[in-house]
Amino acid sequence: MPASVAIVTGAGGDIGRAIARRLGEDHDFVLMPDLDGAAAETAAISLRDPGKFVAFTCDITDPANVADMASRAAELGQVRTLVNNAGAARAVSLHDTTPEIWRMDSVLNLEAAFLCFRAVEAALKETKGSVVNIASVNGTNVFGHPAYSAAKAGLLHLTKLIAVEYGKFGIRANAVSPGTVRTQAWEDRAAANPNVFEDARRWYPLQRIATPDDVANAVGFLASPLAAAITGACLPVDCGLTAGQAELARTFSQSDHY
Repeated sequence: MPASVAIVTGAGGDIGRAIARRLGEDHDFVLMPDLDGAAAETAAISLRDPGKFVAFTCDITDPANVADMASRAAELGQVRTLVNNAGAARAVSLHDTTPEIWRMDSVLNLEAAFLCFRAVEAALKETKGSVVNIASVNGTNVFGHPAYSAAKAGLLHLTKLIAVEYGKFGIRANAVSPGTVRTQAWEDRAAANPNVFEDARRWYPLQRIATPDDVANAVGFLASPLAAAITGACLPVDCGLTAGQAELARTFSQSDHY
């Protein structure tokens, strides 16, 4: 029986590494492509199983690079899971968003996921595999970073398109929608502003922000047989952010407006 392979793009980052670790529990190999090949290699080494976790330098916005990624995955075995995790946000406001930033964010956060899916589409048909797209609460709500947010909204729709059009082949497609995640980037902010987590957590009903492992566990569930009847769904991993804010509720409950 061919070895099972998971692909996790953007695996050099904290969330990608956590997802790779989680999927390593039920896949024979995890291919870890990242534009920063050194970061991917460091992440793979940190998972302490060099035979299982395979770093791969890849620009997922380049079709030729993506084709090479698919070929490398095929050398390892059959792709059973694709996680489109790579992404980045640039300008905070619409006013500061240039046409170049709009295009760059769209290509990385949306088009690249399409390219990666099409590159392993045939393999996923063979395995009746799963696609998990890492979206964002920004894709359903306005929290700044407009180009990134619009692309993530598109990613959610792409998730549904795959679910609807490829369900007949046994392929499932779902999305995970994180809010703030406690990555190294946020730790760096905390070093500059010790109150950053305290300021952020008041907007979250659970009074905390998610960790990379929280996101990884959601991905592991959606990619597993436990979610065999779930497709086209978006699972928020946001500690309740999109359910509503207690601070706002208290403000309105204390006001004279009805």
